[in-house]
Amino acid sequence: MMKLKNGSNRVAGVAVVAPTINPSTGFSPHTTCPNENTGVYVEDYDPAFAHCNVTVWNPLGNGLSYEQFNFPIFSLKDDNETQLIRQCYINHNLAVNNNAPQYPLCAMQMYSHMSAVTDTSTCMRRSDKNSFSISPEMVCDPLGDFNVWAATRPLNVTSKGHKMWESVVIAAARLDSRSFFFDIAPGGESGVSGFVTLLAAAHALRNITQENHPNRTILYTLFQGETFDYIGSSRMVYDMQNDEFAVDLDNVHSVLEIGQVGFWSDSKLWLHSDPVSRKNGSINDELINNVELAANQSAIPVEEPGFSQPLPPSSFQRFLRAHPIPGVVIEDHRSAFTNRFYESMYDNAEYLKVSYPSNMTQEEQLDFLTDTAKSLTEVATMVARTLYLQAGGAETQLGNINADPQIVTRMLYGFLVQSNNSWFQQIIPSEWISHLELKLLYHHCYLPANKPTNFYVGYLLANLTGSIVNITQENCQNQREDQDDKESKHIYTYMWVQGTLPLNSTERHGFCVRSTVHLSKAVSPAFHLQEYNSKDYSTWTESRWKSIKGRIFLVASHDLEMLTLGVGFGVLLTSLLLTYIVSSKADILFGSEREPSNATY
Repeated sequence: MMKLKNGSNRVAGVAVVAPTINPSTGFSPHTTCPNENTGVYVEDYDPAFAHCNVTVWNPLGNGLSYEQFNFPIFSLKDDNETQLIRQCYINHNLAVNNNAPQYPLCAMQMYSHMSAVTDTSTCMRRSDKNSFSISPEMVCDPLGDFNVWAATRPLNVTSKGHKMWESVVIAAARLDSRSFFFDIAPGGESGVSGFVTLLAAAHALRNITQENHPNRTILYTLFQGETFDYIGSSRMVYDMQNDEFAVDLDNVHSVLEIGQVGFWSDSKLWLHSDPVSRKNGSINDELINNVELAANQSAIPVEEPGFSQPLPPSSFQRFLRAHPIPGVVIEDHRSAFTNRFYESMYDNAEYLKVSYPSNMTQEEQLDFLTDTAKSLTEVATMVARTLYLQAGGAETQLGNINADPQIVTRMLYGFLVQSNNSWFQQIIPSEWISHLELKLLYHHCYLPANKPTNFYVGYLLANLTGSIVNITQENCQNQREDQDDKESKHIYTYMWVQGTLPLNSTERHGFCVRSTVHLSKAVSPAFHLQEYNSKDYSTWTESRWKSIKGRIFLVASHDLEMLTLGVGFGVLLTSLLLTYIVSSKADILFGSEREPSNATY
């Protein structure tokens, strides 16, 4: 691609056919040091760790996603339309009997008009409705969506800021991924392995936290937009600092983040912590000890890197940048990423080894227990036990905390293979059934209307951590237990879902799920502060687009083009000559004799 960019200036567009199998070598269009300027490791914190001076996390990164191309690049699926293009090329552009055409007869035209120009500051200024423009036009939008969070103990979301006697342990994972093509971002290892593990851990803790609630509240948080300079986590931290969230940073006891954990079975899990914080003594000791205790009971080998290196790219860095909070990031790599396809279209089910026997139906695949599902179930069990210990739970209860492998394998199927399956259909409302697709979900962070990942994750988290309440659909959708209930909506969220479809029936048995799942904004604080050149926060925007389309057609032969041109000139000259003749003889052609003035009748 870089050869096309830097080579001939005659390249007008590129069409790329998305491959059906992964390459044997690694490929990452991201940078070698992801989010290097917006994490905690900046010059003011510790210059020795800034700019990945110690560890290059993504050595295979070529930065292709951050290059500017002056021509459109389309991604095509290898289906009938792609075959039509291939056949057109073969039939009309290839040499026949060593006689090649003088020019390509089969041509393709691409339409891809971007409204935004230059940079975020310029496009946001042009989109400002308060500008002096007579008719201001939106040319770009801030990247973002919503974070998804839930608590093991209900929190009043209308009462913002610090809560006395409240201490929370944050369990975090990221939702989004990206690739060179925005709509092909499966994020198998980079995103899905982490948030599926966290969801399974939350489900494992549901019963025990309701029956034997520990002293501290566990706050499950799934951040959106982390690929683009920590949009989701930086916004949550900003809201906590400004009393715009259910708790503040002083309520946060510690953070446990699940990163890329899909390949731990090939080696072990690594516990990453901040070397600057470790200088303060035992700031991470309690959490690391709890992880090691839970890992021993789960028979999972865990280890610290063993040398002074910074945290890998993680949401925890944004918390650490604002407040010295104890925290650990669990990864399947010691230093550089194990993931050879970080933030690329190849980070998919195939790469994560989520595969099924060819003779299985879709329903059989949904419940088929893959090796990856078994592996992530073990990690989820360890994470759940760690969170329970960190929240103050008793060690004697750990044997009762186990993740469900059936839940894990279903989530992997739904997020990496096909979202339109019977399980996903049960846990969403009927009006969203049309959004399910016969393919995997792409977990990119662009305009909210473009993707439903956080929607599905929110409903999943509600079903996995909430409880079924026997109320009417009307009350459920109005966020109340009954008509006199005015308080529940401040601490709970009520979701009416479709439920199961009985055999020989066309009507589902819907029910209401009550949970502590909530959404919070995942738009960079830079846009709230209107600091479009901010060095502290993400300033990513997405351009507005005209309709994106393309067409193929046959180019006329040179002789026909010259004939058409000649006929056109002939018609032009003839029309000019006729116009001149008619104009010069207008008095004769259009004149009429006048009657004498003294004529009488």
